[in-house]
Amino acid sequence: PNFVPSPDDTGLVLTQDDEETVVVYVYAFDEEGNYDYCETYILVQQHVDCGTGTGTLSGVIMTEESETVEGVQVSLNGGMSSSVTTNTDGLYTFAGVTLGTDYTITPFLNADPLNGVTTFDLIKISQHILNTQLLDSPYKMIAADANRSESITTLDMIHIRKLILNIETEFQNNTSWRFVDAAHDFSDMSNPWADEFPELININNLPDEVLETDFVGVKIGDVNGSAQANALAGEDRSLEGVFKLQAEDIALKAGNTYTVAVGGEQLSELRGFQGTLRLQGAELLDIEYGVAQAENFGPHPGLPHEGRSYVTMSWNRPADAKAMADEDVLFSLVIQATEDQMLSEALAINSRYTMAEAYRNGHTTDLGIEFTQGWAAGPVFELYQNTPNPFGEETMISFNLPEDAEVTLTINDAAGRVLTVLRGDYAAGYNTVNVTKDMIQGASGVLNYTISTDDYSATKSMVVVK
Repeated sequence: PNFVPSPDDTGLVLTQDDEETVVVYVYAFDEEGNYDYCETYILVQQHVDCGTGTGTLSGVIMTEESETVEGVQVSLNGGMSSSVTTNTDGLYTFAGVTLGTDYTITPFLNADPLNGVTTFDLIKISQHILNTQLLDSPYKMIAADANRSESITTLDMIHIRKLILNIETEFQNNTSWRFVDAAHDFSDMSNPWADEFPELININNLPDEVLETDFVGVKIGDVNGSAQANALAGEDRSLEGVFKLQAEDIALKAGNTYTVAVGGEQLSELRGFQGTLRLQGAELLDIEYGVAQAENFGPHPGLPHEGRSYVTMSWNRPADAKAMADEDVLFSLVIQATEDQMLSEALAINSRYTMAEAYRNGHTTDLGIEFTQGWAAGPVFELYQNTPNPFGEETMISFNLPEDAEVTLTINDAAGRVLTVLRGDYAAGYNTVNVTKDMIQGASGVLNYTISTDDYSATKSMVVVK
């Protein structure tokens, strides 16, 4: 009752000897010296002498399969800042950290995105999407989410396949590794995104002199755990035998164009394959798609190198697709020979850009190619699909002639009305004709085009967009 407040009293000192709950009055004064107050309280806690107490923060980073992850940059921020990189043991340690202070630990690794990523992963992801065989852990589901959309869709498969085909060299919206706090409990094991999972660890008021904080490393794109997490880890890739694609051996003559159909024996057992096609002494002009489609190949004419060209391949049979027949054609190569040789000398499969392997009956095998006996009479007449298709302003029509000939190109609309007729003399081999929208009188929709000579004729359809 005798207390008289003063505007000069601007602070209050409390010690550990004060009561745990201290009631305080906060006064406010105006310019005339009038005042009023409000009542509140302060909780008094014993504090740590920050000047002397230090401790250690450490942990280990391991995959779901308990393989330690090497090369992870682990950053410490808060009361002090530091960074270390894990060795083959996956361990990180920050010593001399101040007790009673807040810290954040963040791991990061974005290197070698193809590590552990193969077409076999696409088979597994396809099975999950089609609900025929679900991925059995939240970490595998995070790995399948290549585009970081918090879902697993065919878009993830597209991104992963482009990586396998060397069309892309990194994940467009993701890092090659992600890390999850090992202490995190997923509320829904079938949906890791039901709750936000922590990819860093926050520590408030570091309470202990030694604190261990671990992470689970997730290699993006690798859902079968084949990534090599450290330099001492064993090679998980075990090949059981070889699956051989097949093509008929052909005697190539320089300057001539050939269409090489590629198939294989026991295709009904084949679930997928990947590898690198190498051409030497022959130029790749086009790929005609069969069971395998455009998205299963890297851009052709491929990756040039020292007079050779390479085409990357990655194909898998969708989980809901019926098995193939042995007579099915996977794809056909349209090639022009640049020297006289056998096809078996010009064409090979290796692992230069995309690792060569196949998947059949639950096993991973090597991928090769064998050439069946038989001789081709030489180049044949063939009309190819126009490219691009559909098209807006112009497209290219390609065809192959077994000998020099006068060629007529006729383009009709769906009702059969003739839109254009072109005639010309063409040499034996591969030839092209450019067609513009003006040449077809501005027509749109589905059109038919026919290439004919005195001895041959063939028709295909193309689509013109407005």
